Amino acid sequence: MTDQEAPQLAPEATSSPASTQPRAQRDILGYLVLIAGVGALVCGAVAAVGTGWGFWDYKSGLMGVAGAFLLGIVAILIGLVQELRVRKSNTPPLRARRWIGMLVALVYVGWVGTFLVKALTVPAIHDVSTDLADPPAFQTLQLRADNWDAVPGADDSNMRGLTPEQRWAMVHQKAYGDIRSVRVNEPVPMVIAKAERLAKARGWDVATSLPEEGRLEATETSAFFRFKDDVILRVRPSDTGEGSIVDMRSVSRVGQSDLGMNAKRVRSFLADLTGTVTAAQ
Repeated sequence: MTDQEAPQLAPEATSSPASTQPRAQRDILGYLVLIAGVGALVCGAVAAVGTGWGFWDYKSGLMGVAGAFLLGIVAILIGLVQELRVRKSNTPPLRARRWIGMLVALVYVGWVGTFLVKALTVPAIHDVSTDLADPPAFQTLQLRADNWDAVPGADDSNMRGLTPEQRWAMVHQKAYGDIRSVRVNEPVPMVIAKAERLAKARGWDVATSLPEEGRLEATETSAFFRFKDDVILRVRPSDTGEGSIVDMRSVSRVGQSDLGMNAKRVRSFLADLTGTVTAAQ
């Protein structure tokens, strides 16, 4: 056998086993990022929906959302580290699954992050009223038993000696000074009737509507956690007899901070009710 007839060693035979291994099999971190990213979104959704369905209490649900938030951050960090590492590789693994996992995780982390930012910018109260001196009192619905527990300011030297209600009024005034009683140029029964229509249009459960008494009480339920916030509208004739003075109060049934939702609800509802909101004198 001549040298020309001798079998030639194929170039592939000199390659290392790792280089011949399919890229998909070597992309373990890519699969990990994909699983973690999608898992964060799924776990967060299950935690929220499960709370709404009554499978566990809201505190456990919030812990589940927080845990999923951390899992999403881990997925993003691993994905970024892997991206930096594979850029130096001659045969980088496929990026699709890694980027999908990072994108899903980023969407979830960003969504939860907006609530975390909101929690840092609003006071830790859950009771909002247009009248701080004489908040509308629930009669059909019941004010939560722990409504005045854990009101901020107990350790504040500027609030020393104040009752929880007084501390609440100070914190409320500083954060939501724009929320005040409003005047409507309509008689009390017409205002309550309009308020009832608006409440039902928003999907609220109206507990009572008494035009002759100038009182409406209703409950709004959130979409995922099924949190319930109770609302009362108090409408009284103005001192001059022309038009009505409207006061509104919105209280969350659970939790210490409402993330600003009650204030948002009061502003929005009164804007729809009055058209142009004017502070009552």
